[in-house]
Amino acid sequence: MNVRPLLQRARSVFHRIKIDQDEAASYSDEVDRQNVGPEKSERPARHADEALPNNGAELPGVPFEELQHGVQEVEAVAQTWSKVALIFTFINMWFLYFVYAWISSIDGSLSTYVASSFQQHSLSGLPTAIADACSAALFLPVAKMMDTWGRAEGFLVMSVCSTIGLILMASCDSFPVYCAANVFYYVGFGGMQFAVDVITADLSQLKNRALAYAFTSSPYIITAFAGPKVANLFYDHTGWRWAYGTFAIIFPCVAAPLFFILKYNLRKAKKGNTVVIREKSGRNLFQSIWFWTLEFDLIGVFIFTAGLVLFELPFDIAAEAPNGWGTDYIIAMIVVGFSMLFFFALYEKYIAPTPLLPYSFLTNRTVVGACLLDATYQLSNYCWSNFFQNFLQVVNELTIAESGYVVNTFDVVSGVLLFFVGFAIRKTGRFKWLLYISVPLYIFAQGLMIYFRRPGQSVGYQVMCQIFISIGGSIFILVQQLSILAAVDHQHVATALALLNVVGTIGDSAGLTISTAIWNNTYKKALIRYLPDLSNLEDIYGGVPEQLKYAPGTAMRLGIQEAYGYTQVRMLAAGLGVMGLAILWTLLIKDINLKKVAQVKGMVF
Repeated sequence: MNVRPLLQRARSVFHRIKIDQDEAASYSDEVDRQNVGPEKSERPARHADEALPNNGAELPGVPFEELQHGVQEVEAVAQTWSKVALIFTFINMWFLYFVYAWISSIDGSLSTYVASSFQQHSLSGLPTAIADACSAALFLPVAKMMDTWGRAEGFLVMSVCSTIGLILMASCDSFPVYCAANVFYYVGFGGMQFAVDVITADLSQLKNRALAYAFTSSPYIITAFAGPKVANLFYDHTGWRWAYGTFAIIFPCVAAPLFFILKYNLRKAKKGNTVVIREKSGRNLFQSIWFWTLEFDLIGVFIFTAGLVLFELPFDIAAEAPNGWGTDYIIAMIVVGFSMLFFFALYEKYIAPTPLLPYSFLTNRTVVGACLLDATYQLSNYCWSNFFQNFLQVVNELTIAESGYVVNTFDVVSGVLLFFVGFAIRKTGRFKWLLYISVPLYIFAQGLMIYFRRPGQSVGYQVMCQIFISIGGSIFILVQQLSILAAVDHQHVATALALLNVVGTIGDSAGLTISTAIWNNTYKKALIRYLPDLSNLEDIYGGVPEQLKYAPGTAMRLGIQEAYGYTQVRMLAAGLGVMGLAILWTLLIKDINLKKVAQVKGMVF
């Protein structure tokens, strides 16, 4: 049966309903304008050119009146607020990243101890993998929320989820509750970071955007060493619960100012004569519900979210299913999830009046190349990084704080390096040349780690490899964002970043799944091979504290170390094999001249 005519007919019905509502709203707007005084009716529909910092220059792309509501609002804010407000906003975003850097550093140091407290160390990557599956499914809906509802509102919702996640992390009393807490935690903070990245893009020119991202992410330089030390102090004196509980109090206090400054300046823009944002009116309750259902693409949101979660979760939980991949509900989830994603593509292409994801993105080589590069990098990194800090503590005999310093090498290197990278991009207007340096360097460093990631090797070699990895990885992250943003107009900034985050999150979730699978299928067998005494095998397999009870140099500790080395080599080999694809994805990305792309206007950086 040919389904194309049915899809086209459904699309025409949806569009007809939406057009009827728009015509009714436009008629109501016209009546309103006729009923107001001359002073009101003569206010400009967009902006007064003399109020623009860029000499009123129009930018290519979608006209202001046709932009989505949230994009209109942020453009209105940028055209009317002061330089002081812009500076304050960037400072507030810096402090937001500062608090999150503390939280992520502490969580990275303590998460395995939380899992071990429930005797589930071997599954310490599972909560993160499940949370990633859920957060990946929400990036596109959050982008749509920020486009149709508003930047400030989207940021507020994600901040609330983050706070709930921290509260649940502090109070969880079982491993399933800890998994649920991770979902709120990762969805909230992933969405919060995404919202801040979108706002940063809204408020910076493309040629300066690398510097803007370098500035907002620079707090990691501070917390890279302080975070693990504080995590160690929390663990020794108050316990891991207070580590999360403390920031459940601090984070909302830091997040609130950004919401209020955006709303305050939006209200000022609406009251002033510089910008008029036309509000749709003239709909009854049913028409309003149906209009926003179509505008927000709730049908597409539901299909995509449910399909992605159903398709991705089996890769995270199959190892725990009764019959593994042969379990009936595992097979059903994969089939149903894939079918829903396939139908989502048809729905967005042929039916949706306001698609969640512009179909043209899937044919843009720069967008595709950036997404594939991000997915490859994230998958490769998470194949081995989840158990790296445990390796440093057990094999290299480092404390929580010391191992955290090594793991956080990335934060220090990227925090400093990205400023130089940002200046170089601002000066040249180009970014692709950086990939020709970073991709081979990253692959080389990961190959070195296969040799040095085993018992008996100096910690200094581990740090050396981490520095090389950090140089390549930090450039990947920045160039991916710049390239995908340079390929779209302001109307689609949030959607482009959402697509990049979705694909990247799927990549790291797949990497965590591979990492957990390799660990579960090699580590216990290696323990059986190397341990001289198997009487305490299950406890050793189940948690880091039990592994650390055996003194360095004893036969038991040496056996545990050999098992770690055996498993880590296989994790790194898997990641290295995947990373070779990055060379192909680099060739797909166009070398766009950022100096010639005008994307935003107003008082921006």
